[in-house]
Amino acid sequence: MPHLDIKQPDVSRQNFLLASLSDGDLALLQPGLVQTELKQGALLHDLNDGIETVYFPHSGMASLLSVMEDGTAIEVATVGRQGVVGAMTGIGFNRASTRAIVQLPGKASKISAKQFERAVRQSSSLRELIIRHKEALLVQVQNIAACNSLHKVEVRLCRWILQSSDHIESDSIDLTQEFLAEMLGVSRTTVTLVAQTLQKAGLISYTRGRIKITNRAGLEKMCCECYRATRERVVEILQS
Repeated sequence: MPHLDIKQPDVSRQNFLLASLSDGDLALLQPGLVQTELKQGALLHDLNDGIETVYFPHSGMASLLSVMEDGTAIEVATVGRQGVVGAMTGIGFNRASTRAIVQLPGKASKISAKQFERAVRQSSSLRELIIRHKEALLVQVQNIAACNSLHKVEVRLCRWILQSSDHIESDSIDLTQEFLAEMLGVSRTTVTLVAQTLQKAGLISYTRGRIKITNRAGLEKMCCECYRATRERVVEILQS
């Protein structure tokens, strides 16, 4: 019986940005792409670091944090399989303006910043993709800043849960109380009290280290407009 060559699926296409590339643009990146695990809590780069690696998540979620001089930090944007961490290195901006940490574990394709920049130099469409992604991140930063300033922690937690669920395409979210408190800029005690309130309302179940959405429609109804506005605008930008 003759041997049949079966073409294996390109796992890099599990990232939506990579999946949107033409075969020619993907071919520019392919020699440098390596599959990697994103372990929860892993530091991808810190504030003011020279960025050496670009990550295209296939699953999981990375948080981008604004860091103060005293070491406190708060989440200003998130990146899942719809995006990329470190994209601006492609057009020569190699100094990190945020801390990037893996919030929810998963897998990714990674490429060295130097290889990524060389590929981007050869493709105007790759440069355009980077600019669109940066604009999508800016939308997140603006809306999260407004949300943190204007809305109560209950609705901010609803936004965070829904946003994270969208990234990982699951109603179950595994994370520590400490991480969630840092993301929202509140104490762990506050996280516990607010999560218990949402649980009593029948919107989530909350056990140590895990949040599960039990009533998504109710959670969206309780959430502020920031979640819907950000989601719709980001999709519009990335699909334009």
